[in-house]
Amino acid sequence: MLGPTAHIDTFTRDNLPPFNQWPEFDLDGFDYPDYLNAAVELTDRMVEKGFGVRTALIGNGRRRSYRELSEWTSQLAHALVSNYGIKPGNRILIRSANNPAMVACWLAATKAGAVVVNTMPMLRPGELTKIIDKAEISLALCDTRLMNDMIACAKDSKFLKQVIGFDGTASHDAELDRAALDKPHHFRAVATGRDDVALLGFTSGTTGVPKATMHFHRDLLLIADTYAKEVLGVTPDDVFVGSPPLAFTFGLGGLAIFPLRFGAAATLLESATPPNMIEIIETYKATISFTAPTAYRAMLKAMDEGADLSSLRVAVSAGETLPGPVFEEWITKTGTPILDGIGATEMLHIFISNRFDDLMPSSTGKPVRGYTARVVDDEMHEVPHGTVGSLAVRGPTGCRYMADDRQTEYVRDGWNLTGDAFYRDEDGFFHFAARSDDIIVTAGYNVAGPEVEAALLSHPDIVECAVVGKPDSERGQIVEAYVVLIDGTERNEATINRLQDYVKSLIAPYKYPRSVKFIDSLPKTQTGKVQRFRLRTGETL
Repeated sequence: MLGPTAHIDTFTRDNLPPFNQWPEFDLDGFDYPDYLNAAVELTDRMVEKGFGVRTALIGNGRRRSYRELSEWTSQLAHALVSNYGIKPGNRILIRSANNPAMVACWLAATKAGAVVVNTMPMLRPGELTKIIDKAEISLALCDTRLMNDMIACAKDSKFLKQVIGFDGTASHDAELDRAALDKPHHFRAVATGRDDVALLGFTSGTTGVPKATMHFHRDLLLIADTYAKEVLGVTPDDVFVGSPPLAFTFGLGGLAIFPLRFGAAATLLESATPPNMIEIIETYKATISFTAPTAYRAMLKAMDEGADLSSLRVAVSAGETLPGPVFEEWITKTGTPILDGIGATEMLHIFISNRFDDLMPSSTGKPVRGYTARVVDDEMHEVPHGTVGSLAVRGPTGCRYMADDRQTEYVRDGWNLTGDAFYRDEDGFFHFAARSDDIIVTAGYNVAGPEVEAALLSHPDIVECAVVGKPDSERGQIVEAYVVLIDGTERNEATINRLQDYVKSLIAPYKYPRSVKFIDSLPKTQTGKVQRFRLRTGETL
C-alpha cells in the first residue's frame, strides 16, 4: 500500500502502473518516515547536522556551501510557489547543462513538492515535445542560454504554458533569479509522502517512444543509502567529478544525490570532456570519478603525458561494459580500483557492482546491498552458472512506468527484466553478454535504433534504412546506418555528411550514425522483417 500523499495535483499517483504489475520491493532495513522530502534531507537537514560551512557544489568558478545551497533553494522554492503558482504534484521540466543552478532548481522544485523532469541541452524540440506531452508539463525552467528550443515547444504545446529562464552561470541575472532575490532564506518545504513521486526519468524505448520511469522521494535517498554507502563508502571529505548529465539518473545520483547525502562536495562541468575532467581532478583534488570507459581510456593516455590523477581513490565506470584491458591498465597506473557496475533508469541507479575488496576484470560484479539478481530463461527459470540468459533483478527500487503498457514487458513475476543478457559464474560474479533489444550503448549513452531510423527515413534521398550497433574500441559501440538511396543519389562522403547533419538537426546529436554504409537492399525475411543480425555480422548479401 502507498503511504500518505501531499500532492494536490494527483496526476502522477493516478498514472502509476496497477499494483499487480509492480515488481516486488525489498525494503527490509530501509526505514523512512511516512513524510519525507528528499530535497530537505539533502540541504536543510545537512545544515542541521553541522555541514553548513562545508562546500556542497563547485561550478562555474564558484564554491557553494551547504548553508548557501539551503538558502538558495529556499528562495527559489518561494519564487516557484508565490510567483509562478506551483502546487504539489505539478510537473516541472528543467533544461540545462550540468551546473550548480540546475541542481538548485531541481532541489527547489522538489522542496515545493513538484515532480521534476530533468532534460539535456542536446534534446531537440521534437524530443522535448514528446516528454512535455506525456508528463503534461505546464512549466519549464530553462538556462537562458538554451531558451530557443524551449520557447519553440511552448508555442505549439497543448500543456506548456510558462518557460522561465534561470542563469546557468554564477551571475544570477535571469527572470527566476530576480524573482527569488528578495525571498526569505527559509522555506517550509511541502511535507511530501515518502511514496510521492519526486522524479520522472525519461528513457528511450526500442521504438523511440519515450518511457517515463517514476521515482519516489524515498527512492532518491535509497540509492545513496545502498550503493553510495555500501560500495563507495562516501565520506564528507570526498570530492565528486563526472561526465554523465544530471538529466540521467546515473548523473543525478553520482553528481548530486550521493555527495549531498553525506556532506561531500560535487564538482559540476558543463562540458565534461576528459581534458576538462582532468583539470578539475587536479585543481580540486577530486576523489571519486563517475564516467564511461571511453573517458577512462582518454584519461589513461593523458597520464602518460603527465596528468596527475593521484587524488582519485575510486573510479566508477558504467554506461557501457568496462573492457578488461582498461581495468588492468587503470589499476596498474593508478594503484586504485576502477569499479564496473550496471544500473538502469528504471532502477534509478547501480544495482550490481564490483567492490574495493571483491572485484574481477571483465565482470560487472555482484548485487548491491538490498538487491537480488539472477539469470533466467524465457520461462523465468534460473539457468545454470555459465549459461547466458536474461538479467532479472529486484530490491528496494524498481520499475514503475507512467501510464505505459510496456510495464508488463519490463516486470515479470515480480522481477525487473533489464533487457540485458548476462551469465553468472560459480563465484557469484555477473558478466555482461549483450543487449537483448535494439538499444545501442555508445560512450555511455543509450540510443534507440528505431529512433535514428525514423530520422533518416524522413530524408528525401532515403528509400529505407536500418540502424545497428557496431563494436568500437573507443566508444564500446557506435551507431551504424545501412542506407538504401533513391536512384540517382551519389554514394559518396558528401552524401554521408549531409545525412549525418540532417539527423543531428532532428534528434540529439549524440544519436547520429557515425558510420553510414550504402547498400542496394536490406536483408529481410520472407515476411519482410529486416534481419539486423546479418547487418551486425557484416553479412549483408
